[in-house]
Amino acid sequence: MNLTLKVWRQKNNADKGSFNNYTLTGISEDMSFLEMLDVLNEELSEKNEDPVHFDHDCREGICGMCSLYINGKPHGPQQTTTCQLHMRSFKDGDTIVIEPWRASAFPVVKDLVVDRGAFDRIIQAGGYVSVNTGGVPDANEIPIPKRIADEAFDAATCIGCGACVAACKNASAMLFTSAKISQLAMLPQGQVERKERAEQMVAQMDAEGFGACTNTGACSAECPKGISLTNIARMNREYFSAVASSENV
Repeated sequence: MNLTLKVWRQKNNADKGSFNNYTLTGISEDMSFLEMLDVLNEELSEKNEDPVHFDHDCREGICGMCSLYINGKPHGPQQTTTCQLHMRSFKDGDTIVIEPWRASAFPVVKDLVVDRGAFDRIIQAGGYVSVNTGGVPDANEIPIPKRIADEAFDAATCIGCGACVAACKNASAMLFTSAKISQLAMLPQGQVERKERAEQMVAQMDAEGFGACTNTGACSAECPKGISLTNIARMNREYFSAVASSENV
């Protein structure tokens, strides 16, 4: 495959940035998207040019690091992570536009790399269980209905890649935050800090500068793990219940 790449290049957050055009030839359709970028960087290095900086780690669709905006969609044309996107999804002669996540809460570090520390701070605000649970009991000894356990597990599959923010016209982090609140709110271990968790995580999300949710559903549609919008409804119930309880104290 022969391809033209329009890649966003930006030295740092203070730099204005712009698109650079690159031409690649002989790309195999069996390559992953990141492997294709590896080929580009090898060619740039051979020319003593600065390689394109992009985030990656596991390359197995687990870590959520490979955050690229490809042809106007988070992670590209398939509902998967960028590392699991293969070049067979494109055609010979295609022009591919590659950008970083566009959100004020995710400042650009360099080129395609953004700082997603805002997600970490949301988790730190309440996405944990501090009560001493003792030794690890047998799973069958904890009475959790299967439906509840399945929903909690589905919420816990969120990998924090930020595709939901990138897909949202408001750059909202509601899907991410609601998934992290939901996975603990539904389990016995998360009950002690349930109210404080909802209040603190939502407050931190707002403090980070993410936009509001207008229920367009783009976040869930583009999420590589298929996190459901029902988590946002659950988070709203958790939050308003917590606020109402605090006001009545």
